[in-house]
Amino acid sequence: MDLEHPAYGKLRRVTDTASVLLCDNPGLMTLDGTNTWVLQGPGSDEIVIVDPGPDDDEHVGRIASLGKIPLVLISHKHGDHTDAIDKLVDRTGATVRSVGSGFLRGLGGPLSDGEVIDAAGLCITVMATPGHTADSLSFLVGTDAVLTADTVLGRGTTVIDNEDGSLREYLESLRRLNGLGRRTVLPGHGPDLEDLEAVTQTYLTHREDRLDQVRDALRALGEDAGARQIVEHVYTDVDEKLWDHAEWSVQAQLDYLKS
Repeated sequence: MDLEHPAYGKLRRVTDTASVLLCDNPGLMTLDGTNTWVLQGPGSDEIVIVDPGPDDDEHVGRIASLGKIPLVLISHKHGDHTDAIDKLVDRTGATVRSVGSGFLRGLGGPLSDGEVIDAAGLCITVMATPGHTADSLSFLVGTDAVLTADTVLGRGTTVIDNEDGSLREYLESLRRLNGLGRRTVLPGHGPDLEDLEAVTQTYLTHREDRLDQVRDALRALGEDAGARQIVEHVYTDVDEKLWDHAEWSVQAQLDYLKS
């Protein structure tokens, strides 16, 4: 019987070359937990790991037991995707590659937009998709799937990071992903989705609707209204537990409208 999401601690095959190991770290920002992606081409005795996840010994042990891991790729800086790096490297000796130097291990060097990685019998194309964070990446696996990390989630919408996120960059990243057409979405959190083109169009429409709501709120509350005031005015359809994080996105929207 095929496994269904969420399947904690069990390797669940999604495509011919991509499987997912879901970490048991559910939360407001992680949904059901962090998806660690396991990539392997036909006939290869090696695997590539994308996002080892949080500092969770059981999760790290499960990843390390999957097979020979020469390479780990990092989608972005957040700890629920990166905190397990050193424990996994200690177990496997893997090279770790990312945009930022803080997560590099071994001699692989930083990742760059458009780079094609040949590993584990696969061609993996790096695609810069900043916005959620400045260092956010997506990974194209063959011609039929895209690892979108937190740029496109399996459920709900993405929060713009309050340190280095950018709504303008995020919208452009969604447009770039949308241009790839119909592909399987392999997200950082939540279930996989069938149609990248459809879900990114939904995301773009949602963001435009939210911008219109913020514009309306500014007209109602005054141009000097702060992000929290706007959250309380606009986000009445969102659980109040999420309002603090919604405030990050509203601030990003205000910055976008004023730029």
